[in-house]
Amino acid sequence: MEAAAASPSALRRTRRLADRLGDDGLRLLTGAAAVLALVLIGGIVAEVVGGAWPAVRRFGLPFVWHGTWNPVFGREAYGARNFVVGTLVTSFGAILLSAPLAVAIGLFLSELAPPAIRAPIAAMVEMLAAVPSVVVGLWGILVLGPFMRSAVEPALQGVLGWIPLFGGTPSQSGVLVAIVVLAMMTIPITASVCRELFLGVPRELREAAVGLGATRWEMVRDVVLHSVRGGVVAGVILGLGRAFGEAIAVTQVIGNNLRSAHLSLFATGNTLASQVAASYQGAGSSLEVSSLVYLALILLAITFAANLAAQRIVHRFDVRQRGGR
Repeated sequence: MEAAAASPSALRRTRRLADRLGDDGLRLLTGAAAVLALVLIGGIVAEVVGGAWPAVRRFGLPFVWHGTWNPVFGREAYGARNFVVGTLVTSFGAILLSAPLAVAIGLFLSELAPPAIRAPIAAMVEMLAAVPSVVVGLWGILVLGPFMRSAVEPALQGVLGWIPLFGGTPSQSGVLVAIVVLAMMTIPITASVCRELFLGVPRELREAAVGLGATRWEMVRDVVLHSVRGGVVAGVILGLGRAFGEAIAVTQVIGNNLRSAHLSLFATGNTLASQVAASYQGAGSSLEVSSLVYLALILLAITFAANLAAQRIVHRFDVRQRGGR
């Protein structure tokens, strides 16, 4: 005998007033949170644009590719080229180092690590993301910089010195040191995202691949990585956004050079975020302050562009995985 299903009106009559108002309250609360996020983003953009507007009006778009930065009063001239180049070189260099390591860590923790050490290693990787930037920068000054100058950079120069990127004099402060520091800071974010993605792949797919004769490597390559490649790209872009915006640690190790950009990774340099962090409080004129905010506006535009590109890439992967074009 089939039980008669209760009608929706009957269910509504048995609910308390708080239960009936729960749906409306949840909708209102979540909608308000979404609107608040949009308002905050809009407010940040408006404030940055407003602060940068005097420099935008004076220098225009050529500010982006002019390389002069001269804050001397009476001869003030500003351009963002060297800082943009430094930001792109350090951020993409860090991702080139950190992305393979982060994916490898995620695979080890999800596929290969014994259960006894899996949780402790995962916790330590995630704790690395909680280390304050200033502490990482101090470690870069005291430990990483001297090691790079005495061991790593001479070795790279001996093997690859014929390439301009690895020419010049080894130094404990420079672009390469900043790249390594940023790579260390982006690894925990990307590794944690990758680990969760790999653990989310259904076990049935793994077992089916092994049952058909695939090796562990073939299973990882053709099933695990293939299933979550869009998410992995998103995790890498998330790490890239972290590298774009890092200021304190980079300021401590990059050398803060305002001169023309060098080809050598051993030379000192600067980035958009480090220049703003190092110079904003000591700016000597309103034009310099506005130019620094203009640098922040450029950094904001680069970050937004990177996130839009990541969303586009993830969307393309999802479409292909569903069999579309």
